Amino acid sequence: MRVVFMGTPDFSVPALNALVEAGHQIVAVYCQPPRPAGRGKKKRLTPVHARALELGLEVRYPVSLRDAAAQADFAALDADIAVVVAYGLILPQAVLDAPRKGCLNIHASLLPRWRGAAPIHRAIMAGDAETGVCIMQMEAGLDTGPVLMREATVITPEDTTDVLHDRLSAMGARLIVDTLSRLDTLTPDPQSEQGVTYAHKIDKAEAQIDWTVPAEQVDRQIRGLSPFPGAWTERNGERIKLLASELAEGQGEPGTVLDDMLAVACGEGAVRLLRLQRAGKAAQDAGTFLRGRPIAPGETF
Repeated sequence: MRVVFMGTPDFSVPALNALVEAGHQIVAVYCQPPRPAGRGKKKRLTPVHARALELGLEVRYPVSLRDAAAQADFAALDADIAVVVAYGLILPQAVLDAPRKGCLNIHASLLPRWRGAAPIHRAIMAGDAETGVCIMQMEAGLDTGPVLMREATVITPEDTTDVLHDRLSAMGARLIVDTLSRLDTLTPDPQSEQGVTYAHKIDKAEAQIDWTVPAEQVDRQIRGLSPFPGAWTERNGERIKLLASELAEGQGEPGTVLDDMLAVACGEGAVRLLRLQRAGKAAQDAGTFLRGRPIAPGETF
C-alpha cells in the first residue's frame, strides 16, 4: 500500500521499520519538528525523523495540519492509508478523509480503557492486571473510533513503564502489519460506552511519594513513573528518584527504612527500593547506591 506514516517518539519507530520491511511504500513520514534539547539547546531530530532519514524517506514536520495548504499537501500524496502512532498533532477531518482507506491509529491500551495521552503510565499506576494494543480506525473524537484488531499482555509485578513501553511498541508494530495484510476482511468493532477511562497526561506534581499511602500504591507509582518523570522522595533535603521497587515485608512509621536493603515502611506494608538515582548522577541498583552512601535502618525519607 501507499502509506503515510505519522509518529514522533521511540515508541513509533518499530512500527515504521515493520511497515518498510513488509514492503509497503512509505510516501511520506510526518513527525514533530526538531526542538532544542540537552545542555547546548541544539535542535534535535525526533526518533522517527532520524530513522526516516536513515531509510531514505521524505520527512515532513508541519507545526499544524489545520491550514488549507498543509491539508492539500497531505492529500496530494495520494495515499491508500495513514498509520498514526504517538504523532502529537490532532488530525482535522480533511486529513482523516484524505487516504482512500482512512487513518489507522496504534494505541497502547485495551480501548475503551485509557483513551488519551499516557495509557501505559496510567495502566500500571491503576494496578491493571493487563493492557495491550488496539489498531483503531480514527475519527474526530479522542481515541473513540472502532477497533480492527487488539492484543493483550499481562502487566507483571516487575513491569515499569519503560519495560511495558518496549513490549507494547513491538506488539503494535507486529499488529499493524497484520492489520494491513487483512484489512479488507476485518470488521470494525465499535467501542463500548461502558468502561471508558482517560489517561490524562502525567503531571510532575504526581511524582512525589506520599509514604502514608498503602505499599501497593507506592509501588505502582514508582513503576508507573519510571523512567520519566520518575517518582521521587527526599532524604536530608536531597531529592532522590525511585525507578524500580517491589513489595516487601514489614511495618513501621511511614517513610522509615526498615532494613539494610532499603525496605521502606508505608501507610500499610512496605516497599523495597531496587533502583535509585541522585540528582545529576546515573541510575544505580540499590546495592551500588548504598555502597556510595549507606542508609541505615531507622533513617527516614
